[in-house]
Amino acid sequence: MIDFDEAVRLILDAAHPLEAETVALEAAGERVLAADLKARGDAPRTAVSAMDGYAVRDADLATLPARLPIVEVAFAGRADVPSLPPQSCARVFTGGPVPHGADRIVVQEIVGRDGNDALFETRPGDGRHIRAAGSDFATGDVLLPAGTVLGFRAMVAAAAADVATLSVVRRPRVVILGTGDELAEPGQALETPGSIPESVSFGVAALARQYGAEVIARRRLADTPETLEAAARQALDDGDLIVVTGGASVGEKDFARAMFAPFGLELIFSKVAIKPGKPVWFGRARDKWIVGLPGNPTSAIVTARLFLAPLIAGLAGRDAAAVLGWRDATLTTPLKPCGDRETFERGQRVSGSVAILNTQDSGSQKTLATADVLIRRRPGAPGLAAGDTADILDF
Repeated sequence: MIDFDEAVRLILDAAHPLEAETVALEAAGERVLAADLKARGDAPRTAVSAMDGYAVRDADLATLPARLPIVEVAFAGRADVPSLPPQSCARVFTGGPVPHGADRIVVQEIVGRDGNDALFETRPGDGRHIRAAGSDFATGDVLLPAGTVLGFRAMVAAAAADVATLSVVRRPRVVILGTGDELAEPGQALETPGSIPESVSFGVAALARQYGAEVIARRRLADTPETLEAAARQALDDGDLIVVTGGASVGEKDFARAMFAPFGLELIFSKVAIKPGKPVWFGRARDKWIVGLPGNPTSAIVTARLFLAPLIAGLAGRDAAAVLGWRDATLTTPLKPCGDRETFERGQRVSGSVAILNTQDSGSQKTLATADVLIRRRPGAPGLAAGDTADILDF
């Protein structure tokens, strides 16, 4: 059995990005760039107006009031760039090309109209309201570096680069295997004597997707060696990462690790000195990663957040270490002294502080839904009072 920090180190050592693949721009949201994204052209491609107004030469407004004929109209999308003769102006709309020879755009709010003439009576301010060609970015500029997560803001820049496809890190394919004869599919448990709804795999699948995985299968398995071994073989054929829930204790039907033995299982760690979640384990078989989670719902989801989340994030090209971003928070409720195992209490944010949830049972599911932080307690740590600070992690 190893301590938490050593287990995290082993997880981070394994969390290297998978290979790149090319996807359509519209399918790239929340993926991770595998290569720098460079602009195909200048933006804007020519000088454009930043406001609705009138393009003028400064010399033609040297004396006010001034009356200038409108000789051109430029809307956004106009392909050619008009020229502006002296002693004239052009009606230009936001995004429209600025005529050659114009020095500024005068906003329409301070310009009068008399037929086809524009009337200038007020001196324009200092702003010229012109976006110069290439002022946003130039051809070949790196708009997004490799490693960027393509969130909603980054997707705007990706599209602005004028590319139809992107090179992104391949998402890890995850297979989730839920073990236990007592488990039934939700919606069937009440009709099956002695069974309970299988709930853990649904939470694990949601967490895996949140941190960048593609969940390709979620299978519920009976505790028979033949069934489990066949499922292990199929999972290793299909996935990059297999998550097994339950079956990792010391009972007669705990086959979670044994099911991978025929495929050369290499255990990296078998237990971690934490509470909840001591039975969590991590290994490799046929060059595929395997994470074993406890069967109790809270234990499974806590350990998934601590170990599975950074592993998936790293495989997907994200910053695995950043997923474990601990920070200080003020407690609104006291904490008892910690025992001999590192403990992760469940808490809830309350007005910028953190309250400890009353129920810390590893099988609790109702309370689990309200927890949004984990509070880290070191082995043998003294009790904490309300108002003290503690290490917390978003949960």
